[in-house]
Amino acid sequence: MYRIGIGYDVHKLVEGRKCIIGGIEIPYEKGLLGHSDADVLLHAIMDAMLGALALGDIGKHFPDNDSSYKNIDSRILLEKVYALIKAEGYIINNIDAVVICEQPKLKDHIDQMRSVIAKLLQTDINNISVKATTTEKLGFEGRGEGIAAQAVVMVRKG
Repeated sequence: MYRIGIGYDVHKLVEGRKCIIGGIEIPYEKGLLGHSDADVLLHAIMDAMLGALALGDIGKHFPDNDSSYKNIDSRILLEKVYALIKAEGYIINNIDAVVICEQPKLKDHIDQMRSVIAKLLQTDINNISVKATTTEKLGFEGRGEGIAAQAVVMVRKG
């Protein structure tokens, strides 16, 4: 049995924060603002995974008014979400995700992101697709105010 979920996340770019995307630190003058490390890509993937099994969203499982999640590494949260998926008897079939931003440029970091995500989700790297695109300077992403990510996840009975 297969199920599909979609996820979307946005975080504001600010000075004084690390830029964590896809479980790795990206060298950049600004970082993403959020209660956790604000890893926009992992957050979109988690929401897609939860959505595939109608388990709510990351705000339900990791509320931003809970101090135990303050500045938490999103890789830890992704492992927790994967544990929920496995508890339901599912595993990752494949993920297709896109990060939307003008800066920083991500092409040199994509394979490392894929590797980190594959390892955390106990799947082959060929099951993980991560892409990056711009908005041709349109919208908040184009103005460099924030970064968005979208993900589609297919899970299957394991």
